[in-house]
Amino acid sequence: MHKVAIAGYATTKFRRKSETSLFEIACEPCRNILAEYEILKKEIDAVLFSSCSVEQYSSSIISEMLGLSPKISHRIDNLCNSGTNAIACAFSYIASGLCDSALVVGAEKIDTPGRRLTWDITRGEYGLPVHWAGLFAKAHMRKYGTTEEQMAMVSVRNHLKAAKNPDALFGEPITYDEVLNSRQIVPPIKLLDCSSLCTGSSAILLVSDKKARKISENPIWIRGIGQQTNCASFSKVANDLTSIHAAKQASADAYRMAATDPLSIDVVELHDAFTILEILAYEDLHFAKKGEGGKFVNQEEISINPRGGILGCGHPIGATGVAQVAEIAMQLDGNAGLRQVKGCKTGLVHNLAAAGTSATVLILGIDQ
Repeated sequence: MHKVAIAGYATTKFRRKSETSLFEIACEPCRNILAEYEILKKEIDAVLFSSCSVEQYSSSIISEMLGLSPKISHRIDNLCNSGTNAIACAFSYIASGLCDSALVVGAEKIDTPGRRLTWDITRGEYGLPVHWAGLFAKAHMRKYGTTEEQMAMVSVRNHLKAAKNPDALFGEPITYDEVLNSRQIVPPIKLLDCSSLCTGSSAILLVSDKKARKISENPIWIRGIGQQTNCASFSKVANDLTSIHAAKQASADAYRMAATDPLSIDVVELHDAFTILEILAYEDLHFAKKGEGGKFVNQEEISINPRGGILGCGHPIGATGVAQVAEIAMQLDGNAGLRQVKGCKTGLVHNLAAAGTSATVLILGIDQ
């Protein structure tokens, strides 16, 4: 099996709305990567597009707009988990020897059909993601004493980090009192406990170890991948709403494949579409003991969501997972500017979809 490295990465500025077409939005970060690696442009074997849009033949359209003629071209959609699914697929193509390189791009507009699961009748009238967050929060508060104040601190910290990220939707810090006093949406979830859908795109270029050694002295390797889909409907998500069980299984598989453990992780991108999800992730990924996620919020041992997370950056659904991976690659490459985590060698990406019914965990690293 071939090793797989990230050769290039780019993310656009996330914004509310745009009159630009989805295809043009998707091409923005790709052009930045191709400009840097012009020598590889004619050698790209696969173009994979991550999005919840209804546009047809979209990956092939993007390929033509970029001047590419790949062997393989297709779209992948799995709601918020689309981007990391596309990356796992590209990894498989290269690891198997079917491809030597793959361009993965995620893009979404704010009016995406992925914003609501109208097909799932088990959710009844509670069809918005905030309803699921309310259930997770209530369960964790009831069982472990997690507080609204602890959840508020997640939002404060991630917005503070986003202020150092020029591509983030939100460029200003928020205060603890602003979160606690923001409008209640679904008890105990308040407005500033929630991420915001937006428009944006992100792309990464994956290559085989043979190509990686030619273009980089210290390649960024994808060392571990874990994925788990437990169900689609909320009725089967779990008997225990204090954990995301798909994420626990995905992380166990990723740690095993990478031959590493939580203590070896330096920098993390967590799926914090709601503040409670970050607290659950601390525990599901074994950074904190079960029930102690709320107390872990203020820890300084691991750098979590240095770009500002989904709360600070915004949530263009199909692009989110790709942007998370691009951030970790940037950190490991030492190119993150004001938000650079010093001395990081190993990073982790945690990406969920549909109330945690599916999850992907990726572990990236550089040679040490």
